[in-house]
Amino acid sequence: MSGIKAFIFDLDGVLVDTAEYHYRAWKRLADEEGLVFNRVDNEALRGIPRRESLFLILKGRSLPEDEILDLMERKNRYYLELVQEVTPADLLPGACELLLEIHTAGMKSAIGSASKNTCQVLEQLGIESLLDAVSDGYSVENPKPAPDLFLHAASQLGYSPVECVVVEDATAGIQAAKAGGFRSIGLGPVERVGIADLVYPSLAGIHLDQILTTLG
Repeated sequence: MSGIKAFIFDLDGVLVDTAEYHYRAWKRLADEEGLVFNRVDNEALRGIPRRESLFLILKGRSLPEDEILDLMERKNRYYLELVQEVTPADLLPGACELLLEIHTAGMKSAIGSASKNTCQVLEQLGIESLLDAVSDGYSVENPKPAPDLFLHAASQLGYSPVECVVVEDATAGIQAAKAGGFRSIGLGPVERVGIADLVYPSLAGIHLDQILTTLG
């Protein structure tokens, strides 16, 4: 037996592709502010909280705190307008199937996402019944690559890091998992998530038994 008792999933890019909505919201803000921002720049924002993302977009430009807060609020407002479009049909291939297999096996699942809009997105996806805990942008102070978010999720589940597997699509997320002593599954290209214990292109066609066999 592998000793794995629970899974902690990032949300954006793992269970649902809201990354496009984030990009469109940041792009609208950048265009309004005369900032250069494109899809290549956007790749660096994967798994990064809103404030740190804004600083990356500003590229060293210094602003008063009140302007920083205003820009973050505007970006979030634009994102929330776009995310209203999310439905269960937007779940990425294999995501719901794996959550259901974990639930049926009597194991636990949690969300570990830096997004402060996590609960709204989960509600629109209709998968709350398959989750046992949610750790989001409100849960901890230190963002990924610090392990705090995943440690918080594991604590909610009642398991130690060695009993949990983190599923992530961002470099910062895999780094956070490793820093916390978790086993990890990276989704995406090896160049981005290759330091994970197990790498898949996506969750499409991935089943619980093969994960447990491989990581066990």
